[in-house]
Amino acid sequence: MIKGRDIIVYGLQSLDSPIGSNCVNIAKIFAKNNRVLYVNYPVSRLTLLRHSANSLIKIRKEVLAGKQPDLVKVNDNMWYLNPQTKLESISSINFRPIFSYLNKINNKRYSKQILKAINKLGFSNYIMFNDGDFYRAFYFKESLKPSLMIYYTRDNLREVPFFKKHGAYFEDRLIKKSDLVVSNSMYLNDIAKVNNPNSVYVGQGCDVTLFNRDLITIVPEDIKTIPSPVIGYIGALKSSRLDIAVIEHIALSNPKWNVVLVGPEDEAFANSNLHNIKNVHFLGSKKEIELPKYLNAFNVALNPQALNELTIGNYPRKIDEYLAMGKPVVATLTKTMEVFADYTYLAKNKEEYVELITKALEEDSEELAKSRITFARTHTWENNVNAIYQAISNTIEE
Repeated sequence: MIKGRDIIVYGLQSLDSPIGSNCVNIAKIFAKNNRVLYVNYPVSRLTLLRHSANSLIKIRKEVLAGKQPDLVKVNDNMWYLNPQTKLESISSINFRPIFSYLNKINNKRYSKQILKAINKLGFSNYIMFNDGDFYRAFYFKESLKPSLMIYYTRDNLREVPFFKKHGAYFEDRLIKKSDLVVSNSMYLNDIAKVNNPNSVYVGQGCDVTLFNRDLITIVPEDIKTIPSPVIGYIGALKSSRLDIAVIEHIALSNPKWNVVLVGPEDEAFANSNLHNIKNVHFLGSKKEIELPKYLNAFNVALNPQALNELTIGNYPRKIDEYLAMGKPVVATLTKTMEVFADYTYLAKNKEEYVELITKALEEDSEELAKSRITFARTHTWENNVNAIYQAISNTIEE
């Protein structure tokens, strides 16, 4: 346990974002026993222009104009900062010397705002926790001089098209100069260890409070009429992350199975042959609070993940949610999914998906359901942060 420290948390997600984030959850646990400053990333000039109607951008504009405070108290132990600065829009620049020069300017503007907040709060001997921001925060160790610099890797961002040009170059160098690297994926941990031997796998946290089968009392109307067995997936239907061919093969291999997909579709899914298959049902986007009701109606839950550089290191939080509801899970085998090997069925190809779904339906029992629930509930944010604390303590000791 780390107690009584000052911790600065920043990354790719703002505290007020409507999308959930590991970084936000971790910061809130940090704040139970430490003072925490959560820094929302500064916006760029182009973002201010292109997304001026966005509610979050409107707030940033008001902060820049001095109409709202930049530093806001959340509770006795936590504050957030909206930096009162604009960054240059440099993502389209291919020539690295120019990109690096402008990125250094952006870093100076950003760190100056953090330093102002640090002085105002009286933070000292502080730990800095960077959630994957390898551009805007590249020079923070030099400019802000923390007692400990931690880099957190939870997604293979260097393979995301937006970061493809310079991502690997900057991330490798930031990992190398960090005092500690923590990751939620064994795959990403192996990548980090190439440049920093003090890289530690700390697992993943998940809030499964909503995903409790004992709280479910109704079946939603649009899934109630779909006959069992229901083989389902919940989440964004993105072709970059999911294998459409696997889903199609599952549906066509056994017409008595009903494949239910809950979530928004990208263009590839919307135009796919899946819409022409009678036993495939697209139920669209649902509110988060409704998702457990749909999951409860599944006989088997799927994660037909595509295998590519973007997905191979991912920790899919939906697996914890599936298991927390006691559901049998069939998912694509990856190094990260080996963590779940004793509680899920892991397929190497589309043929194995069909075999393992059949096996999952045949083997399912109340005893297995209870063991899945127990396992999923060990993946709390508290346990995740305790693993980070242990890595910090070991680093300080060494």
